[in-house]
Amino acid sequence: MATPTIAKETSVSEAKSLPHNSDVKPSPDTKDTIDIEHVPVNDDPRQWSRTRKTVTLCIVSLATMVSALAGNIQNPSNLLIAKDLHATNDQISWTLAAFMLIQGNFPLIWSAVAEITGRKVVYLMSSALFVVGSAVLALSKTIEVMIGMRALQAAGSSAFLAISAATMADIYETYERGTMMGVFYAAPLLGPALGPIIGGSLSQGFNWRASFYFLLVCGVIIFLSFHILFKDTYRCERSLTYCSALQRRLASQEPVRRPSESTIVESEFSENQPHDKDLEKQFQLPVIPEETPSATHTIGPDDIRLSIKDINPFPPYFQILSRKNNVLILIPNGLIFGFNYCLSYTCERTLANAYGYNALSVGMVLLCLGIGSIAGSIIGGRWSDRVVGKMKEANGGQWYAEMRLESSKLAMLWLPPSIIGYGWMCDKHLNVAAICVMLVLVGFTSIWMYASTLAYLVDANPGRSAAAVATNSSFRGTLAFVSAIIAVPLQNAWGDGILFTAWACVLAAAELLIIIVVHKGESWRKENEENERKMLSK
Repeated sequence: MATPTIAKETSVSEAKSLPHNSDVKPSPDTKDTIDIEHVPVNDDPRQWSRTRKTVTLCIVSLATMVSALAGNIQNPSNLLIAKDLHATNDQISWTLAAFMLIQGNFPLIWSAVAEITGRKVVYLMSSALFVVGSAVLALSKTIEVMIGMRALQAAGSSAFLAISAATMADIYETYERGTMMGVFYAAPLLGPALGPIIGGSLSQGFNWRASFYFLLVCGVIIFLSFHILFKDTYRCERSLTYCSALQRRLASQEPVRRPSESTIVESEFSENQPHDKDLEKQFQLPVIPEETPSATHTIGPDDIRLSIKDINPFPPYFQILSRKNNVLILIPNGLIFGFNYCLSYTCERTLANAYGYNALSVGMVLLCLGIGSIAGSIIGGRWSDRVVGKMKEANGGQWYAEMRLESSKLAMLWLPPSIIGYGWMCDKHLNVAAICVMLVLVGFTSIWMYASTLAYLVDANPGRSAAAVATNSSFRGTLAFVSAIIAVPLQNAWGDGILFTAWACVLAAAELLIIIVVHKGESWRKENEENERKMLSK
């Protein structure tokens, strides 16, 4: 297994391919930095064939689509479930809210484990939980069992959404990441659009349990796909979490000397030791010397064993939240997701109550939201890479993460007016064709913006991509949970017009936070990095 090495670069932000040379020595008159994303590794996933990358993309996209679909596939069957299991409306609401809360926050556990054990182990464990949860759900006899199994199902499916974005970062370079993240994120956007259609069709054709049998079959296919076709993209040398754990282990154990150790060799080795220690502190990466005639036995990467301390999810979580630029992006991302959940939830009620639509017809209308979201994700991702390329060229080839956010400004202009238009069209009960058009526009602009901000979180947190996406998932899930609780009371009290006008104002304020990061994010990141280096050098 390759070990982390020190590579000399002109800039941490500038992604360059590094030669695998363990003999590289830092020059005393140059600034040595680590580009964690390009530390040399064996079987580099970014150098895989296009076919291998495409297979990986398809597997994780299928998993995320099923994960997103599982969130609302039961909605058309809620009345049937309540009647069959003698459940109250509050209990039915908890099956939905609990799913969103667990699915949003459990990735904090999965991401920590994935940075130690690898992606594939987490995918297999989580898909197994998803299969068990879906099987018991299909056989549930009480609403209490159903609530518990929805939570288990959510815990299993949550890994797909969080770890898959890190997998994309593992195999794609920064300059193509926006496009591929856009293509990848189209899958979980398709899930919520197809969920009501599939759930409504299965419920009408069979019964409400058929939806969970469908998820069971999907879960088995996903498990087999990860087990047979998926090749792990994780490389520990490119994980700050792993390298920090390794550094702690090295610091906690003294080298073991062999009896045959030479005093001359010891003296020669100690000459470079202070400088190596300084670099180790500065970059949070363990520097493991090559085997020399000295008989000093050191703890290497293969000696690391997983422990509770190593998989503690909270240090990476708070590390992400300690940076202002991350927090100011996480808030808009969570609000966008909460808004979309509120939109789909209340739209179903409006179409059923005001237009008299059945479950299948409601699903067909909501498909418009999914179509707009998919288009926004794919086109927005490609536009993001184009903007980054032009800005990088204009900046003399130098790249920084905030360039990614510039591409979201175009969508910002159209999102609030689209939301207001949709709300008042529903409020006045205009022709459903007009509502369909506004759903496409709202989905297109909101996810265009979200695709850029999600890619930014990955770009701005190299070596911590899984933790960044898991923290983003936590914000999303928590705000979706709140949205599910307050959506119906607010809709009943205000009506669609005032409700979505309020949402437009909230998201306009969120857009201002993104603008602030565009102008201040780079300086904040550099300040944080400098503070971290100072703390490590103490």
